[in-house]
Amino acid sequence: MATFSFDIASEYDKAEMNNVFAAAEREMSNRYDFKNTPAAIEWMSDKAGFKITGNSEWQITSIIDIVRKNLANRNQSSKTLDLSKPLVESNLKTTQEVPFIAGLDQDKAKQITKLLREELPKAKTAIQGDVVRVTSGSKDDLQKAMQLVSGADFDFPVNYTNYR
Repeated sequence: MATFSFDIASEYDKAEMNNVFAAAEREMSNRYDFKNTPAAIEWMSDKAGFKITGNSEWQITSIIDIVRKNLANRNQSSKTLDLSKPLVESNLKTTQEVPFIAGLDQDKAKQITKLLREELPKAKTAIQGDVVRVTSGSKDDLQKAMQLVSGADFDFPVNYTNYR
């Protein structure tokens, strides 16, 4: 009997993030309420996130909403954005670094495996680095596993890769 598998990962599409960045920049240049203000979005030094600049917390929130809207337009999860970094205020400007969440750490992987073991005992899970491999003898079980993980409200993005 054949066994089928897929991997659960937490990744973001770099090309789509580049498109989101360009669209957000374009929209910000056209917005009247951002004229003559320090409102800007730029890449962090390692291109693993955005650095958002504005004149107040309100403007930072507006720019993040623009980014979220563009993520949704491109079928990307807004859970990719890590908004836990504090706002930095200096020289009448406010900045916030918004890195992208990538990779499953042990705690996140354990949350996924626990959920799958409780709900689908026929599907076997294994943590392999920063991905969770799900194997089963039935493709139907794997589809149920995908629906179950997609339906769960994790605080990180989930992608499915490496179907076999």
